[in-house]
Formats: sequence, C-alpha cells, structure tokens
Amino acid sequence: MAAPPPEVEAVLFDFSNTIFQMIDLETWLRRVGETSGRLALLDEPGAVAEISRQLREAFRLPAVVALQEGRDLSPERHRLAMIGWWRHADFLRGAEEEAYGQLTAPDAWIPYPDTGPTLYALRDRGLRIGIVSDFAWDLRTHLAHHGLEDLFDGCVISYEQGREKPDAQLFLKACAGLGADPRATLMVGDNPVRDGGAAACGLRTYILPAENRTGERGLSDVLRLVT
Repeated sequence: MAAPPPEVEAVLFDFSNTIFQMIDLETWLRRVGETSGRLALLDEPGAVAEISRQLREAFRLPAVVALQEGRDLSPERHRLAMIGWWRHADFLRGAEEEAYGQLTAPDAWIPYPDTGPTLYALRDRGLRIGIVSDFAWDLRTHLAHHGLEDLFDGCVISYEQGREKPDAQLFLKACAGLGADPRATLMVGDNPVRDGGAAACGLRTYILPAENRTGERGLSDVLRLVT
C-alpha cells in the first residue's frame, strides 16, 4: 500500500491573473496617452471601446498569434510580440514604446484584494512560498512596489530560465529553491495546461477559474488545501 501524501510544506503561485493583475485597460490607455501626448483622443465618445475592439480583433490575426509563441522566454521576444499586436490599434500605433513602458511600470500590476491576506496567512502557518511564472521581465519590481517581496522565498521566472511552463524543470527548480519535496508542494495557477504541468512532476495543483476579476480572486480556498 502506498504511503499517504505528506502534509503541504510549500505553496507555489503563478503571478499573472493568479495573485496579481494588470491595471484595467482604460487606466493603462490613459497613462499611455499622457506619456505620448494623445490623452485627448481618449475623451472622444466610444474611444476606449473602439481600441478594445481593435485589440481583440488583432489578437486573433495569424501573424499576431505567431508572435505570442515563446514571448515570455526573453524581454526582446515579449517586446516584439506586444508591439506587433499593438500596431493594429490606431491609438497605439506610433506610441508602442510608451505603451510598453506603461505595461512594465512597477505600479502597472496590482495584487488582488485577497492576495496579501492569503500570503500572510500561509506565512503564519509556517509554509514556504514561491512563484513560478511565465513572465518576460523581473516581476519582483511589482512585488516590491506593493511591499510583498519579503513574503516570498523564491521566484522562478521563464525569461531567466529560458523555459516556459509546463516545463517540469521550472516547478522542480522552484521546489529545490524552497527546499521542499514536490509531493509536499501545492502549485496554484489559472491555466490548466501550463500550471497543471506541475501535477506531472508530483506537485499537488489547484487551478483557479481563468476569468477577469474586479474583486477577490478566491485565494482563500488555498488555505483550506493546506490545513
């Protein structure tokens, strides 16, 4: 008879759309408008809705889809992928550099309301905490901006490793960095294919619904899984 699984001793989180989210589209566009001298264009009736429509349609174009493949393997590939997408939106065409600067600004990514409370609760229980993320720049800048960097014992980020999830090496490297047995580690994410890859190398895995949220992300459920 197989031995029972060990108690959870560490929790790994995906970053984007799991514990942090990008600022809303209109806020981002207004920041781009301010830095590019185009802010007045956003005050025209229906301007933001039209930009949103153009971006959605452009993201389905085969050439744009192709650019997204492997975009989180390096900052250069990510920049090209974003610029190749944004140039299809009238407002962003010609302001791609300003747009990229506002995408990667420290305050451009914000934690969900339940991110901090969940992390502190895990800390209080003595669990080690890490991040495994497909991201093309140093997400630690966003953690630091919100005063959360000290809650994490390690970060494994795709652009630093030259690998993207669901590559098992990312999850195993994160576990090793925390000194945690993969069988005693819980991975929390929002993508069943990428984050679910943790299950293939022995981690327990919890997948949140992949949806846009304006309130809490549902992270309190994680606390039930580690009791």
